[in-house]
Amino acid sequence: MENRPATPQNTIARELLLLALLSTLWAASYTFIKIGVETIPPITFIALRTLIAGLLLVAVIRLRGLRLPKDRATWRLFFIQACINSVMPFTLIAWAEQSIDAGLAVILNATTPIFTFLLTALIIRHEAVSGRKLFGTIAGMTGVCLIIGMEALSGAGEAIWSQLAVLTAAFSYACAAIFGKNFKGLDPIMPAAGSLICGAVLLLPVSLIVDRSWTLSPSASSLTALVCLSVFSTSLAFMIYFRLMQTLGSVGTTSQAYLRVPVGVAIGMAFLGEVPTPAMWVGLVCVIAGVLAMTLPSRRRPVAQGG
Repeated sequence: MENRPATPQNTIARELLLLALLSTLWAASYTFIKIGVETIPPITFIALRTLIAGLLLVAVIRLRGLRLPKDRATWRLFFIQACINSVMPFTLIAWAEQSIDAGLAVILNATTPIFTFLLTALIIRHEAVSGRKLFGTIAGMTGVCLIIGMEALSGAGEAIWSQLAVLTAAFSYACAAIFGKNFKGLDPIMPAAGSLICGAVLLLPVSLIVDRSWTLSPSASSLTALVCLSVFSTSLAFMIYFRLMQTLGSVGTTSQAYLRVPVGVAIGMAFLGEVPTPAMWVGLVCVIAGVLAMTLPSRRRPVAQGG
């Protein structure tokens, strides 16, 4: 049989499959984090996550016969990407999941596309603001306010700060998605590896000082969660993420957030026994409706042409 060239439809289908895989990998990360921070402090946990994932990607680069860039300008970009795409959001989510469920974390973090759209429309302004996208923003934010408001009224107490921490992480991810445009033209594995290595360099000294990592006695389940998180939900996920940034763009790539919400909640229910509250379900519906309204392509009517 002849090898047929890839059609646009096949290309889009492949990218959407990668988007679905990315959403699944990142949905599972919340459960891995929840299990990991039971016996490993958040800073040390994330420092090890970035170190393991970064070294693994460097090994893959070597096996492929490639080399990381050596110029300072590129590494400066890697450093910035590390701060907003791993160091800050990873640590905030790990800290937050000490007091909130993984399912709630994944719902709140699904606001990343909303923040991405707001930053794009209000600051970068390379995309037109439509009524449908405005509706999506309002619906998504309503869902977030409903989730946080109902939890606070039910006496969540300290958990409100954990929820705000996850929202801050979502905003940081949105900034990272937009900043990721600076790596256009680079092999996707390069910014993935470079940013993770920078993240490890930043976090390891802090973990040694704050947590005295050598004194810890992590459980087998926490160590297993750390390995799975590092290999699958970080190394593999970051390679897919930076590839999709080049093919689907920032808003399109962050749209995987609405796919990972039901997956993440389901994983939390299945493996952690978590039961979402009614307010969380309502907030979930609002967030998903908002993100869908902002990310699904609009249907264009065919233009009649005269003969």
